[in-house]
Amino acid sequence: MFKKLVNTNNDVVVLILRLMLGIVFFPHGMQKLLGWYGGYGFEGTMGFFTGTFGIPAVFAFLAIMAEGLGSLGLITGLFTRVAAFGVTVNMLVAVKMLHLQHGFFMNWFGNQKGEGYEFHLLAIVIGVALMIRGGGALSVDGLLSDKK
Repeated sequence: MFKKLVNTNNDVVVLILRLMLGIVFFPHGMQKLLGWYGGYGFEGTMGFFTGTFGIPAVFAFLAIMAEGLGSLGLITGLFTRVAAFGVTVNMLVAVKMLHLQHGFFMNWFGNQKGEGYEFHLLAIVIGVALMIRGGGALSVDGLLSDKK
């Protein structure tokens, strides 16, 4: 089972997708986990998720970890499939809870009451591709995998 989890090849396209998704999610994850980049940190985010949104604490915790630790997993290529799964589920929940009601387009001109879900679709598709293909080139998964 472990070998299936880390199995990958030296695909450079997968490397590019993995790094971009990890880099994009890193600041968001660190806002929630550590309070960097103007975020509220772990305690503040837990309170917001559980209090304002009514998300059960276990799922709020998993969402914070998916973005925080998931971004690091994606950047390094360590357990890429697990990290991609966490980010993908996070984005699916965000679309359902927050963004679907605002339509497809992001709020480019500030004339909507919220953001659409176009960004989330891209993150979801990249996450699914990474779950299928693994970490690709220059990943820790590649070092742990039998395939080179």
